[in-house]
Amino acid sequence: MTALDLSSPVAVVGTGTMGQGIAQVALVAGHPVRLYDAVPGRAREAAAAIGARLDRLVEKERLTAADRDAARARLRPAGGLADLADCALVVEAVLERLDVKQELFRELEDVVADDCLLATNTSSLSVTAVGGVLRHPGRFVGLHFFNPAPLMPLVEVVSGFATDPAAATRAHDTARTWGKTPVASADTPGFIVNRIARPFYAEALAVYESRGADPATIDAVLRESGGFRMGAFELTDLIGQDVNESVTHSVWQSLFQDVRFTPSLAQRRLVESGRLGRKSGRGWYAYPEGAGAAGRPEPHTAAPADPPPYVVLHGDLGPAVGLVALIREAGIEVRAQDGDGDGRLGLPGGGELRPADGRTCAELGDAVQFDLALDYRAAARVALAASEDVSPRTLAEATGLFQALGKKVSVIGDVPGMIVARTVARIIDLAFDAVARGVAGREDVDTAMRLGVNYPLGPFEWSRRLGGRWACSVLDNLHAGDPSGRYARSLALHRHAAASDKREGNAP
Repeated sequence: MTALDLSSPVAVVGTGTMGQGIAQVALVAGHPVRLYDAVPGRAREAAAAIGARLDRLVEKERLTAADRDAARARLRPAGGLADLADCALVVEAVLERLDVKQELFRELEDVVADDCLLATNTSSLSVTAVGGVLRHPGRFVGLHFFNPAPLMPLVEVVSGFATDPAAATRAHDTARTWGKTPVASADTPGFIVNRIARPFYAEALAVYESRGADPATIDAVLRESGGFRMGAFELTDLIGQDVNESVTHSVWQSLFQDVRFTPSLAQRRLVESGRLGRKSGRGWYAYPEGAGAAGRPEPHTAAPADPPPYVVLHGDLGPAVGLVALIREAGIEVRAQDGDGDGRLGLPGGGELRPADGRTCAELGDAVQFDLALDYRAAARVALAASEDVSPRTLAEATGLFQALGKKVSVIGDVPGMIVARTVARIIDLAFDAVARGVAGREDVDTAMRLGVNYPLGPFEWSRRLGGRWACSVLDNLHAGDPSGRYARSLALHRHAAASDKREGNAP
């Protein structure tokens, strides 16, 4: 363990919400902490605010009064950068502008000792570029905390092009002694979380822009079927539409306008209108004072329909195989049909019910598709998609079937990949691509996505559950309908699928 000794002073430069949060984390861990802000009086105000939060922790019995008093004694506002000369670590949390950060670190390098670790909390700028102005860039790392820093467990430890491995290890071990879960990331646009999370927002926006469903319905399906803690629209309202769009645009530009990361015009218009989310009182949803979630529109939920007396099982339903037991438990007969082919359920009226696979219903005849669920038994809602040519009886039988299983049903437009399936397939693909490009290891990617954005499963956990070819198949079908490159599978996912075929004896 090469973590900083708790007697070593830690400085935080920039005393906004994130700076205060990082300072509180280091302080509660046991370090003496220096606070500095270029605006006169801000550091003293921040120290008072941190003290008030420590008081609340005592009230909630999460901190003893003695520990609070000791922490307060270790906290000191700094009148200038010279007051940080004895610090062993300086974490910067100032304005997200490259020139501002570079100038700060130039000044810091003239003040602190040669063995002082320097860190930036940037979420969108290149760690390499920020540290590139230093005479000794080897001691420079990214320490990307997530907001609110005292509560969120994840810290991305980002190594720039010139970062010394020993410096990254020290930063990693120090974050762990602070009670955080550090993950190692290369200096790539978005690092781990903000790179791999882009499809969660992008695919929801794409479904909305294609008039597949309204925001409330998309959010409900992501939560109640996909198992995500929040839907994409409510989450971006919480983050701030301007902040979320800025990160998306930054990643897209930094990756040379890679079509897989293209920003949304609908979100751009929302930002231009000043509807920034909760902080402005209106985003995708309205936030009248005191109304909270109660002021939001209800998701589309289908009216009750009669269940079919039986279904005919054809082939293997893959990730949806658990539905067979649920259907039988609901008292609906399942008639097994010999033969392989695409997994599907035949309905009494002659139509079919199929898992979402990236194709449109219009390509499948009289067929309704149902979306992916994290756990079909636990899911409270399931989305169905139908084309204009699907018979009313087929849609009614499909709706009644899932209602008989205790699920709410949301019928959406005929969008390929529906909502959850296309989102998860793209997240899995970007995760494989990131690992292949040396951004991070598989375990760190899964940890980052579970802890950084509260995904129910990490991308590689999802891939193992869904099967080696599942994401490939969904993306291939999506790409056939939209050959722009947005849904083109990565070489890394292609290799994974090929290896899975060989293991399962399905190689062509």
